[in-house]
Amino acid sequence: MCTKEQIQRAMDQYGNMVLRLAYVYMRNEHDAEDVFQDVFIKLYEHMGRIQSEEHMKAWLIRVTINVCKNKLKSFVYRKMDEYEEGAHISIAHDYFEVTSAVASLPTKYREVVHLFYYEGYQTKEIAELLGKRESTVRSLLSRAREMLKNKLKGEYDFA
Repeated sequence: MCTKEQIQRAMDQYGNMVLRLAYVYMRNEHDAEDVFQDVFIKLYEHMGRIQSEEHMKAWLIRVTINVCKNKLKSFVYRKMDEYEEGAHISIAHDYFEVTSAVASLPTKYREVVHLFYYEGYQTKEIAELLGKRESTVRSLLSRAREMLKNKLKGEYDFA
């Protein structure tokens, strides 16, 4: 049986990770918060199946990705997205530029960049989380870096 304390502990430990990952997909704070709530409701419903802390973190990442993808596919979100071009959090200019560049990448590149740079996963771990081959993850990261280099070239002088 799941207790409020277990959920609160999970939210304290992994909440920022879930919210950041959701923001990478959803590109705005409000939708990311909705995903956050959905993910922790699902955790409440499935807490008895979680086997360890490592399993919980991987489970939360996978569920966050799935919830985001489902929301992005929904008709309501696609229609709303036509009217809203994504709200951005007001932060330092450099960080904003890099974050915007990452957010503008196609989803398959955004997710590997986020997991590698923001969550600190190795390519092997990312491959396991996403159900891809490690060589595919390395290729996606390489292509994402090249895209970011081209997008940011005007702002930053990459030699």
